[in-house]
Amino acid sequence: MVAKIKIKIILGSTRQGRFGDKPASWLYEELKKDESIDVELLDLRDYNMPYFNDSGYPSMHKGPYADPIVQKWSEKIDEADAFAIVAPEYNHGYPAVLKNAFDVIYREWNNKPVGFVSYGSAMGARVIEQLREVAIELQMAPIRNAIHIPFEVYMNAVGKNPPLDPSIFDPIRKSPMGDRLSGFKDQLLWWARALKAAREAKS
Repeated sequence: MVAKIKIKIILGSTRQGRFGDKPASWLYEELKKDESIDVELLDLRDYNMPYFNDSGYPSMHKGPYADPIVQKWSEKIDEADAFAIVAPEYNHGYPAVLKNAFDVIYREWNNKPVGFVSYGSAMGARVIEQLREVAIELQMAPIRNAIHIPFEVYMNAVGKNPPLDPSIFDPIRKSPMGDRLSGFKDQLLWWARALKAAREAKS
């Protein structure tokens, strides 16, 4: 029996009234339909980690982390095969709480693919470009395909509580460029399987 690919969806905003829980919930429900995937939604509200202030570097860290919440986060990230990160664009960049979630650990991210879902100014294009640079420094493999939430989807979803009627997200699945979700998922899975095999061969 082939093991399922473990995908963690990371909800990268914690502010009150955030929009990100809507596409994150939609993506979770869509990925859950694929029996080859074991998907989990990680909400940074549930991981109230201190901003990185350790004297040592996470890349050199060995053993359990001193902070129990960071340790819990480490374990969740370590067990994943791939990530889908949902992030808004704040002032041409990503939220500080999301950057901190990257920074407090290191090896747990290594050699795993990551895809991005974003919204906001320019449909989140600029924050995705910046997050790809962060991912590369963490020895991750950011995939080419991304999901940019169109303005019409944003306006139809804002103010509603998830889970939403999935038809709200039809413009993503029926875009002139094809089904953006399928392209995103297929690419993330391809890289997840390839890198999982490589990690297992090395261990």
